[in-house]
Amino acid sequence: MNWTAFRTDAPDLAAIAEERFGAYRHHVLATLRRDGSPRTCGLEVRFLDGELWLGMMPRSLKALDLLRDPRFTLQANPGDGTDLGDGDIRVSGRAYEVGEGAAKAAYVKEVEPPQPFHLFRTELTEVVRTCVEDDRYLVVQVWQPGKPLRALRRD
Repeated sequence: MNWTAFRTDAPDLAAIAEERFGAYRHHVLATLRRDGSPRTCGLEVRFLDGELWLGMMPRSLKALDLLRDPRFTLQANPGDGTDLGDGDIRVSGRAYEVGEGAAKAAYVKEVEPPQPFHLFRTELTEVVRTCVEDDRYLVVQVWQPGKPLRALRRD
């Protein structure tokens, strides 16, 4: 399930997620180390041609993690202070390296990243938004492929 399919399935949540990721340049990527423990690191992301792309320096530890185990979680930058605005956004899925070809060439043309680099295409398994509604309710929205969007509210 790519970003376009997610946007079609949950357009309001996708728009909020794109806005949150667009508000800041750097976000936090979590990958799995060889021993299974988590690794977090900063990352820039791009939405381009209906995909969520992850670009990385050659042989960076996060790239090596994804080449070994494609599972990831990406947390949108929460921003300044404690106000999360439209909420906290987390995207989980699997990332697969894109080799030389038309997709990578289009990315290079648009983004002009330093060369060489790893480029990963993402397949989404979950998008979660946590926010406060009416200054009273904690709301957690959960989207997963093939399931209806769920909203859990607590006061």
